[in-house]
Amino acid sequence: MTTSIDIVWLQDNLRVADNLLLQFDSPPDQLLCLYVLDQRWLQPGVEGELTPRLGPARLRFLWQSLMELRGELLQRGSDLLVRIGEPAEVVVQLATSLNVREVRTSAHAGSEEVAHIAKVSQQLPAETQLTCIDNGYLISADELPFAADLLPASFSAFRKIVEKQCVIPPPKHAPITLPPWPEAARGFPPLKSVCPDSDAWQPDDRQGFRFMGGEAAAFDRLKSYLWQQNGGDSYKKTRNGLLGANFSTRLSPWLARGCLSARQVHQEVKTWEEANGATESSYWIIFELLWRDYFQRAAQLEGRLLFGGEQLPKPDAAFNAWRNATTGVPFIDAAMLELYRTGWISNRARQNVASFLVKDLQVDWRLGAWWFEHCLIDYDVASNWGNWRYIAGVGRDPRQDRYFNVLKQAGHYDPKGLYVAYWLPVLASLPCGLERHQPWRVAPAEFPTPLVMPDEWQRWLIDEAALEEAEYKQGGSNEAAVQ
Repeated sequence: MTTSIDIVWLQDNLRVADNLLLQFDSPPDQLLCLYVLDQRWLQPGVEGELTPRLGPARLRFLWQSLMELRGELLQRGSDLLVRIGEPAEVVVQLATSLNVREVRTSAHAGSEEVAHIAKVSQQLPAETQLTCIDNGYLISADELPFAADLLPASFSAFRKIVEKQCVIPPPKHAPITLPPWPEAARGFPPLKSVCPDSDAWQPDDRQGFRFMGGEAAAFDRLKSYLWQQNGGDSYKKTRNGLLGANFSTRLSPWLARGCLSARQVHQEVKTWEEANGATESSYWIIFELLWRDYFQRAAQLEGRLLFGGEQLPKPDAAFNAWRNATTGVPFIDAAMLELYRTGWISNRARQNVASFLVKDLQVDWRLGAWWFEHCLIDYDVASNWGNWRYIAGVGRDPRQDRYFNVLKQAGHYDPKGLYVAYWLPVLASLPCGLERHQPWRVAPAEFPTPLVMPDEWQRWLIDEAALEEAEYKQGGSNEAAVQ
């Protein structure tokens, strides 16, 4: 009797619960779970650069997630094999050598990943079936009330349709057991063999929240945020924060790596609502999950167009000042320093640094998206490149007026300058307030003029008289100097 063997080819679904790849109608006799790190991610993404596409923060989080996933699989009688190479070649070679019955993988939004899946489909032996499963979304493709090529042009239109017509299913439970491992290699290389300098990067202790990859940490954060921090009642009011651990859900890294599914988050929010009542904040968490679904579907539809062209331009002086946190604009430099040293920044900070790069520095938006790809532990091809296109006013729902006035934003979201002084301690010597956002105006001998001074800033530039007037009107507080 022939032994049936399946391969589960994992990409961004690094969990055992609510993972359709591990749900079988007819389970095989033996199962090999595989993750292939694309070797191209370890190479520079821009000509003349040494910076790899996959930076140390994201690689560290990924390896933590893989290590925990292996532990969960071992508990269920399986294991995990991690290889580094060209994904399609690795999958086909293993499937051929093991005479595999079926290769199971998830549909992906990235055009590179789609190309890998297509190559596997073309090169698998005739007796091996490839099954590509829609996995990890709030709403699966076959449940959407429109064809893939009829995706609404804007998120607003998408949201209105799916909220009215779609029911979000509950997540699947984790399997209790899995088929045993075949006669094949298992395990994966240590992180230092993948990136010899991996120990050189350590997350900055100032980040306020320490991310740890894996399914357990994802669930701990989800439950802690909703139930201990009461995030279902506060998220909408605090999500534009800049400092602290709990102004946002911080679930994005686990969603990006698939340690947590959108439906798992949705169900926990609904459970919280049953106990506490629905709120604007609990709805807004689900609203953001819908945004994620929309970006994923848009990326699947657009393919290579998502990246805005084949060849990225070479970084110039303006871009280098931006990524190195030396623009002279504290609100920008603080965020870029936090990004590099922690692998994460708030949504409000992301919007501002992106707008500043594209609109004020006039740098190609694709370089910003590439740098985020290198830095972010929650990098997701669809959300990252989709959001950068959105800020740049290109692609779907194009608008050229998406501009963030950095000085206005800084005054509104960091009125006392606490955030900028936290990441740029040299500013702590200045009084709390708008002076910290425009130090070149109050201490020109110590702080040079910024790289650019856009005309749009003129209304928000402070001088000594304006500060005194604002302080007088507010009884000593200058927060009203910028509305």
